[in-house]
Amino acid sequence: MVRIGIVGIGFMGRIHFLASHRLNGGRVTAICSRDPAKRAGDWRNTRGNFGPEPGFVDLTGIKTYERVEQLLADPDIDLVDVCTVTDQHAPIALAALRAGKHVIVEKAIALTLADADGMVQAARNAGKLLMVAHVLPFFPEFRYAAEIITSGRYGRVLAADFKRIISQPDWSADIGDVAKTGGPAVDLHIHDTHFIGLVCGVPRAVFSVGTVEKDTVTYLTTSYLYGPGGPAVTCSSGAVAMKGRPFVHGYEIYLEKATLVYDSFGIPLRLLTADGQSSQPQVEGSGDPLSAFTHELQVAVDGVRSGQEPALLSGKLARDALALCHCEIESVKLGQAVVVR
Repeated sequence: MVRIGIVGIGFMGRIHFLASHRLNGGRVTAICSRDPAKRAGDWRNTRGNFGPEPGFVDLTGIKTYERVEQLLADPDIDLVDVCTVTDQHAPIALAALRAGKHVIVEKAIALTLADADGMVQAARNAGKLLMVAHVLPFFPEFRYAAEIITSGRYGRVLAADFKRIISQPDWSADIGDVAKTGGPAVDLHIHDTHFIGLVCGVPRAVFSVGTVEKDTVTYLTTSYLYGPGGPAVTCSSGAVAMKGRPFVHGYEIYLEKATLVYDSFGIPLRLLTADGQSSQPQVEGSGDPLSAFTHELQVAVDGVRSGQEPALLSGKLARDALALCHCEIESVKLGQAVVVR
């Protein structure tokens, strides 16, 4: 049994806690929060932009800690699940690795590439797993797209267009603090750069245009430049929508022998094939807000049990996703293409 300790009981900590109830071979045995109300099970203020309504949680049999150091000193924890705001990811993950724990940390891996590189290296030095919880490949419609692309069943990707648009996040003080999250071009858009890196590879360069408010990129549209023979990939992402459309994501992916179409705001997943047929693939977990997180955590638990880093939770892939975000931000501000370093 892989014993999990969750650090940070906000919106995402609650989602991870609820999703963990369905795990095989793993369970949450401890939580850490500075808030005494949360340690008592009152999670009513952990609201986010999706998922079940927050309320009271039964913490019977679960250890509760006020300080991270207390949780890391617990010998009965195998995997530390870091669900704090992003600026705390690196120091907590590094401390957990030093304490001999495996780590899964919510996206983004960190705010800076220096921190991300340090985390990846620290995990190597400790002989422990550093996994980054990029959940998008576990969403049923995106999981299906990744499987279709990697299988080569319909040929290679010729072009693709992705989008991820939200209204201004306001469910906590931290989520609106750019110094803690990196702003929408990191905190939100990194879902896309991670998935694009996964299914198309890391491009040579990016060219981005967007909107900037108080030196923060709030919306961008990017062309990913792979060079001759590479796919033509674009993505639009940002926090610019009105409250009537608080969240939408989706894609159009053009393969040699098929087209995939999906839009969470009104277009169900469709597979269009070269013979003129249009079908609606049935994907397990569609419509269940917790299924993707359960699948993600199950992969992490299985990784701890096997001692092998799961490819979808790779720290290196998460680091490269962060690098892409930074290059795109630089491109918006410079008004020119930026080589991916």
